[in-house]
Amino acid sequence: MSPLTATLAAVLAALLAVVIVRELRARHAKRLTPSASRILFPFIAESLSVRGLDAALRIARHEGSTLVPAYLARVPMHLPLDTALPRQCEGALPLLEAIEHRAVLAGVPVDSRIERGRTLRHALRELTTHEEFDTMVVAGVDATDAGFHPNDIGWIFEHVTGEIIVIRSGGQIGFTPLRRSRLRGRRHAQTPKR
Repeated sequence: MSPLTATLAAVLAALLAVVIVRELRARHAKRLTPSASRILFPFIAESLSVRGLDAALRIARHEGSTLVPAYLARVPMHLPLDTALPRQCEGALPLLEAIEHRAVLAGVPVDSRIERGRTLRHALRELTTHEEFDTMVVAGVDATDAGFHPNDIGWIFEHVTGEIIVIRSGGQIGFTPLRRSRLRGRRHAQTPKR
């Protein structure tokens, strides 16, 4: 084989590799381009339901929707509503990153949010007032406190318009809250186990 032929073969191989890489990137970019359809996935505390997240990702992938995970941060009454919440954000950001990582692996575009409110319901009202979505996926509370209490789910059905899907929670991603005893004291009474 002459040096010219070898050089030409190397150039053609390099060009073919560039074309293949560009095609793969284009396909990946098309899959992760945000769509007009949006699946809202609110979560609370320092943990979130794996089962709820997986269901939201499956629905978003099936419908070609963007997943909108929304961490609901509670602001104490003695602080302004727009005050910085470093402890809550410290717990929320790793969870939002974990959600984005799982979504990328599933081929689902993500548009994350952190919503503030005086209570869980206030944060939900604020979120649903200005956020457009087609479907809301919520996880019911489990023994790890990952999810929404049945009373809060009832409130969602009464006050939020649109399609609402409730998933029985199971397993969690996250961290143990620093002050679990204080958080439990602020929550509603837990439902009895069946």
